Amino acid sequence: MSKLLSPFTIKHLKFRNRIAVSPMCEYSSDDGFANDWHLVHLGSRAVGGAGLVITEATAVSPEGRISPDDLGIWKDDHIEKLKGICSFVHEQGAIMGIQLAHAGRKASCSSPWKGGKQIEIDDGGWQTLAPSGIPFHPGERKPLELTVDGIKAIIRDFGSAAQRALMAGFRLIEIHAAHGYLIHEFLSPLSNHRTDAYGGNFENRARLLYEIIESIQKLWPERNGLFVRISATDWAEGGWGPDDSVQLAKALLTKGVDLIDCSSGGLVPGVKIPLAPGYQVPFAERIKKEAGILTGAVGLITEARQAEEILQKAQADLIIMARELLRDHYFPLHAAHQLGIDVTWPRQYERAKPRF
Repeated sequence: MSKLLSPFTIKHLKFRNRIAVSPMCEYSSDDGFANDWHLVHLGSRAVGGAGLVITEATAVSPEGRISPDDLGIWKDDHIEKLKGICSFVHEQGAIMGIQLAHAGRKASCSSPWKGGKQIEIDDGGWQTLAPSGIPFHPGERKPLELTVDGIKAIIRDFGSAAQRALMAGFRLIEIHAAHGYLIHEFLSPLSNHRTDAYGGNFENRARLLYEIIESIQKLWPERNGLFVRISATDWAEGGWGPDDSVQLAKALLTKGVDLIDCSSGGLVPGVKIPLAPGYQVPFAERIKKEAGILTGAVGLITEARQAEEILQKAQADLIIMARELLRDHYFPLHAAHQLGIDVTWPRQYERAKPRF
């Protein structure tokens, strides 16, 4: 029996399969607002059979955006369009999730097709924020080292964003603590040189994430899902590594986190990453086995049998796909055919369903 195409339950959430649409930046928003692009992008993956659809990194504050074109949820006006998207995705049988994010020192950059470089403040950029005044790229302007009051404001921003997400109809939140963005910057000793309660030892560096979780849980119903995406390693000497990730995952399990989305890298430029099919799966496997928490595998997973094997070997509990679902938003339906599994197609497309 296929595990990839079998139903999967977390708390009160019943997923029709174990295929999740990974958060993928679309750089298509104006002032943080979702629009018809997001409806079609996210909705088509729900129509295509995914069990879980997660928005791109959605900024909890204007200064938390990667680019001026990022999706946002920092004001109530953002709710209406997101509500429509959630409704459509749920009507198609998928669960709708949102990734809450703050870009930290990697904010204020242009979209990739506009160059991807840091935007000068005089050209519409903004002052970036970080645990320490260390820029991502040498030569970039320094981020402003956050005060404790500034940290507390960001924690409140995440809580307020969670409340808006609930009002919009999302059933799952993923906290973005990976890829060199703000929370990851606090976690790694390469970017966090603080000497106060938010720097130094492991527990201090993890404190921001812990307090963000607490802020969200005050408003987020227990029946709904809570994931955390981490970079399991910085791929850099002296940085965050797999041992740290296991330790963090054990702590997050006690704090009510349901699943760790296991990515890697992004904290410092110029590192060598051994790219290969499923190259990050070992992180998901180790964290699952040693921390006893559900994990999601992501990274160059492109084939149905590859995904099935990961699950059958108990290396992860969820397959979180990005680029392959950009290439083929009907991947789940095609995967079912390849694995010999009969699944329900949208009735509008039923006449095109392959017959066994």
